[in-house]
Amino acid sequence: MTVVVWITEGTWPACVDAARAHAPQGAEIVLLHVSGQEVPGVAHGAFAGLLGRGHRERDPGTRVETLAAASARQLLDAAAERLGRPCAHVERTGRVEREVVAAVEGAELLVLARDGDRTRLGPHSLGLATRFVVDHAPCPVLLVWPEPAPGADTLPPPPHHHH
Repeated sequence: MTVVVWITEGTWPACVDAARAHAPQGAEIVLLHVSGQEVPGVAHGAFAGLLGRGHRERDPGTRVETLAAASARQLLDAAAERLGRPCAHVERTGRVEREVVAAVEGAELLVLARDGDRTRLGPHSLGLATRFVVDHAPCPVLLVWPEPAPGADTLPPPPHHHH
């Protein structure tokens, strides 16, 4: 059984704890981190526009990519340490939501965290990428709250039906 744990800045500890609690002993656990291309892409483009091509060594986009990769590795290392079980690390770069969906192909479970408005229950507790992943994941999804869930009193009132 393969369990993929989507590791993101800020919410990863809750995902790791959920994997510890719910992944059967002997399951293969894959810690997944996806770096979006947006920031390096913007930096590359701005740099090329300012100075023209041919100055690759000073391109801040490359530096941003290097920093992103180092930060991804640190997150994955911290997650592996917290997990305390053998696991694989997977780093991907691209459109985050599509990379996550592609990465869970063939997995039996995906663990991910709510990343939107976490002050109340409801659909806004999912950010856009997370909503896309939940809607498109080809496997069961374990969706966790990164901190204790808000109370049921945060539910919106039922809609009024006029007769």
